[in-house]
Amino acid sequence: MNAEILSIGDELLIGQVINSNQAFIAERLNTVGIYGDKMTTVGDQKEEILSAFGRAYESHDVVTVTGGLGPTHDDITRAVVCTFFQTDLIINDEALENVKRIFARRNTDPRKINEEQALVPRGCTVIQNRLGTAPGYFFERDRKVFIVMPGVPYEMKAMMNDFVIPYFEKRDTGLIIRHRTLKTTGIAESFLAEQIGDVRELFSPDSGMSMAYLPSSFGVRLRITAKVKSIEDAENKIRSVELKLRNKIEKYIYAADEAELEDTVGKLLTERRLTLSVAESCTGGLITDRITNVSGSSTYFERGIVTYSNNSKIEELGVSPGLISQHGAVSREVAEAMAAGIRVQSRTDIGLSTTGIAGPTGGSPEKPVGLVWIGYSDQDNTFAIQFHFGGERRIIKERAAQAALELVRRTLLKSTE
Repeated sequence: MNAEILSIGDELLIGQVINSNQAFIAERLNTVGIYGDKMTTVGDQKEEILSAFGRAYESHDVVTVTGGLGPTHDDITRAVVCTFFQTDLIINDEALENVKRIFARRNTDPRKINEEQALVPRGCTVIQNRLGTAPGYFFERDRKVFIVMPGVPYEMKAMMNDFVIPYFEKRDTGLIIRHRTLKTTGIAESFLAEQIGDVRELFSPDSGMSMAYLPSSFGVRLRITAKVKSIEDAENKIRSVELKLRNKIEKYIYAADEAELEDTVGKLLTERRLTLSVAESCTGGLITDRITNVSGSSTYFERGIVTYSNNSKIEELGVSPGLISQHGAVSREVAEAMAAGIRVQSRTDIGLSTTGIAGPTGGSPEKPVGLVWIGYSDQDNTFAIQFHFGGERRIIKERAAQAALELVRRTLLKSTE
């Protein structure tokens, strides 16, 4: 089965609101064998919405619609749905009780405009909204499904999880769609493709398998997709492709699916019973933020400090003023001294540091914008590695934080090879 995901609202077209709904809906539909092959956004104009409904309904098995179900004058989706299905509005008692219940919790009475949200198109199955006042509508006509939901993300997500997905789980959609995402870092997309080689070595063209490269400022994700007839077949084929990929590019893969690099680093530190501390200059606390975003990180993470000025590097980390004077704050020598300093001050097994020029000012021919030194120190070794990152200030900081965590991961793995 295929689906078109329709979003309604001028705020989406002018960029005032980022459309996260369509990604969530597509991902959830995938889990029940429905492939979202088209996403459309239209404004709050009746004829545009009606035309979009017609095109989507004609060409797809499933149509989802979000947005325009609120109580104000520009919320016209419900009226257009009635026009499209040639029906009228009737009151839904359960939806009305829900509206009254929500306002009772707020210690106030609903106004007429709020109660009118309980009016629903005649002939639809009502999707009750346990988190808001606007219910959803579910139509099944001509072996097609047409679903209308609020644009408020958490309300839509609840409807998808509580009603829409369970409905399709009870039906045989004729296709199983499964994904596996391998996350890589430290290698450009073109070099990664070169290492992987011809995808025909991974799977045959008629196997129902595919692979996509998804580059970002953090690295390249490899999405493996299986579109087959059974869950067992999907899992076996994905496992086979993943194994072949790992044989080719294992050292660049730091995590899979929802896991992040900080999760992997935390797991390695926990397994080895090691502790970590971080001194950040150019990254401004991004590394510490990512590490502490992992539940249980207090078992291996002792402290993180931002030593942005030269004085802070001297006072907090014990970096020699002469070292900064001779080599500059952005240098191998200072990065190493920072990593060793935070390790000693914190009494941890590992010290990590960053110092660099994030721009857009402050660069020079000798030390251009994007230059970052990342230092590492443990009881056996202290060293620093030079990086040159492109992009604007925020991207440089994010890339430096990613590279710092990856340096810890690879150093820990190398120590046990």
